[in-house]
Amino acid sequence: MTRAAAAVLRAACDQAGIDPQGAEIIRVAENTLVRLRGGVVARVTREGQTAAARKEVAISRWLTAVGLPVVEALAEIEQPIEIDGRAITFWRELPVHREGTAIEVADMLRRLHALPSPGFELQPLAPFVRLIERINAATSLVPTDRAWLRQRLDQLQQRYIHLPPGRGVCAVHGDAWGGNIVVTADGPVMLDLERFALGPPEWDLVAIAVDHFTFGSISATEWTNVCQHYGYDVTTWPGYAVLRDIRELRKVTFAVQMAVRDPRLQDQARFRLACLRGHRGPRPWHWQPVP
Repeated sequence: MTRAAAAVLRAACDQAGIDPQGAEIIRVAENTLVRLRGGVVARVTREGQTAAARKEVAISRWLTAVGLPVVEALAEIEQPIEIDGRAITFWRELPVHREGTAIEVADMLRRLHALPSPGFELQPLAPFVRLIERINAATSLVPTDRAWLRQRLDQLQQRYIHLPPGRGVCAVHGDAWGGNIVVTADGPVMLDLERFALGPPEWDLVAIAVDHFTFGSISATEWTNVCQHYGYDVTTWPGYAVLRDIRELRKVTFAVQMAVRDPRLQDQARFRLACLRGHRGPRPWHWQPVP
């Protein structure tokens, strides 16, 4: 954690009446997660994310109220706390847990997508958020690769505008996978609510579909079971390829972004881009995970 993030965390803890001593970093990525005493986890965003943090707290409290298992924002604190343009939120730490299976993710999504709209406004799904920033900052790529990614982004934005009708709109998680729908001894729990939005449920389902058809990380049997548990096969929808291609572009640009920070990831980022450009044969491409 940077000195600036540490100073922000200390100031927020002082304001919330929480002891920051003994803070232990859990993860540093686009946001910083820190374990505090008393089973509390602090989440420190990058600058300019106060509205998103406020949304996450509201969603946590809504899902808790309707009985959907979700990571819980501390109820006794007015959240988020903003310090130097960063938003800090405080959460109950989850007990020991594992990543959810594809079937467990599908079961949770079926419950989520059946919920009525919450009593507050959800913004529309933003499938292209931060993609152009990632591409422009991709200094590990040659200019022609960045130009190709910009063209791909433009094409997909146009295709998304003309997305065919699907199953309507509802509250969607936005980044549904086994790391964000984990399983404790008491069952599955939903977390990482940053991408929650009002949008097509197909967006969440395509996230599972690409694990099978694009990455080969879940078997054909698992995919069949996912469709049976959810009650729908998203690959039969005419708009599937559009959302699949957007998901794949997000995966590529994320790897490119991380490779700027960690040069050891450059080979994986370039491999993903080569796959997308048609230089590595047909799917599945068996991409390696990027931290």
